Amino acid sequence: MHVKQLTEFWENVIFVNESKYNIFGSDDQQKVWHTPNTALHIKNLRPIVKCGGGNQLVWGCMASSGGGNLYFINGTMNKYVYFDILERNLKQSASNFGISRHFNLSQDNDPKHTADICKLWVLYYCPRVIKTPAQSPGLNPIEHMWDYMQ
Repeated sequence: MHVKQLTEFWENVIFVNESKYNIFGSDDQQKVWHTPNTALHIKNLRPIVKCGGGNQLVWGCMASSGGGNLYFINGTMNKYVYFDILERNLKQSASNFGISRHFNLSQDNDPKHTADICKLWVLYYCPRVIKTPAQSPGLNPIEHMWDYMQ
């Protein structure tokens, strides 16, 4: 679908996404395999933080010309927070990329992204939106970059 697009098309695409980063530790349960009677050996112990290690939700964008704004989200992200992020960061990043009036937006189908308030903003400010199928592996390089960093 998008494979046959010309280079000029991709030079005007802004990819956006958000991801959660754990400050310390993991959300998953961790197991340590050890031989009998060695459970308390230092190499078998893992440090923990009581009440969780905390995490940070980050929104970011990028284009072929580089990275755009990063926005650190405090609390729960909902459609109003996402709308505010678009308003404050996407327009500014597009301007910094030099494609403020003619960019294509690539975002996933997260319910916050497809909420009416956000769809209206995107309809007004983004000439074109790259449609992605639900549950697709994604062509967004931010997703793959963040997966690599975690």
